[in-house]
Amino acid sequence: MSVITYNHADMGNMIDPVISDLLARLYAGVDEPEPWQAFLEALARWMDSSYATLIITTPGQRQPGTFVTPGADPQFSADYVTSFFADDAFRDLPEGQVTSLAQFLAANPDALLPAYREYLHLSGGEQVLGVDLRFGTEKLGRFEARLRISRDQSLADFTAADRMGLQALVPHLRIAVSLFERLQFAGAQHGMFHATAQGLGLALVVLDRARRIVSTNALAERFLHEGEGVYRRSDEIAFSTTANRRIVESLLTPNEDPSADKIAPGVTRFRIDRPVHGDLVATARPLDLPAIHSGTGALALFLARPAGEAAPDPQVLRDVLGLTMAEARLASVLNRGLSLVDAAKQLGIAHNTAKVQLRSVFAKTGVHRQTQLVALLSTLSG
Repeated sequence: MSVITYNHADMGNMIDPVISDLLARLYAGVDEPEPWQAFLEALARWMDSSYATLIITTPGQRQPGTFVTPGADPQFSADYVTSFFADDAFRDLPEGQVTSLAQFLAANPDALLPAYREYLHLSGGEQVLGVDLRFGTEKLGRFEARLRISRDQSLADFTAADRMGLQALVPHLRIAVSLFERLQFAGAQHGMFHATAQGLGLALVVLDRARRIVSTNALAERFLHEGEGVYRRSDEIAFSTTANRRIVESLLTPNEDPSADKIAPGVTRFRIDRPVHGDLVATARPLDLPAIHSGTGALALFLARPAGEAAPDPQVLRDVLGLTMAEARLASVLNRGLSLVDAAKQLGIAHNTAKVQLRSVFAKTGVHRQTQLVALLSTLSG
């Protein structure tokens, strides 16, 4: 690791440019398309190491939500994510404390499986420094960030100075990851609102992991104010029936309620009985937070009166059902009663293209026939 010394007589209050650049890359990485790519490259150089890796995950996941390791062999990275991440014993380190793999194995000599040891040998990452940061609460949802610095066997061992240097970055990493989580949530929430604004009479309620109402639109506020079937209790959403409450609670936890009408991965539909003001159909979809929560956690509830006549806007179909824009346009046209041939002509696409898109729509919505698709789309109409 590059050793930084400070001589106030020579530099006064000057900030070391290497450290300044490293921290700038760390905070800039919060909003980059490939988060922290430049930071991890710079960190690896600063630590005189082969690779620097950042993993963000939720407890119990078989694959990480975020895995960034610039410069590593793509095949080794893919193997780690798909096969070795779940068996990686070098985890659950003392929170916020830099720990070496050698130190870990001294306390846990049989922790690493033989296959994982072979993976480390082949990837050249036998010398590793790690630090684990944990965020959240049991009620609001937990996630963690794991930073790993690797050297292959041809390089010198990490020194006490290396460990001290990495330890000094831990408070900054904690702030950056926390900002990243907030930005991810805000971005997903904004996308859902945009879809609703473009839709036809859809109400939207965004919930956090504790079932608290984060935000709503005007139509949702009207439904909640009517106080029948679904309503606001303090800052939480509440339902008149235990079944509806359990469905929503199940969507905010790893276990799913089998009584819910599951129409697609991540999309659940259920009915809210309201004898006085008219029933509602709720379409629930976890906000898309793959970087941290792997698609689980905060929830968007789209509310509409059943059997509406107008077709929902393609933007709504894209965001609610997870379709591409091309698939959403096709679904919207088919909802008007057109055949697939006529729909393809209207959209100006080949019939074979339309068939491929329709198969994808079926897979994403969990239906098998066009009539079932139209029935589903009717629940999203105002």
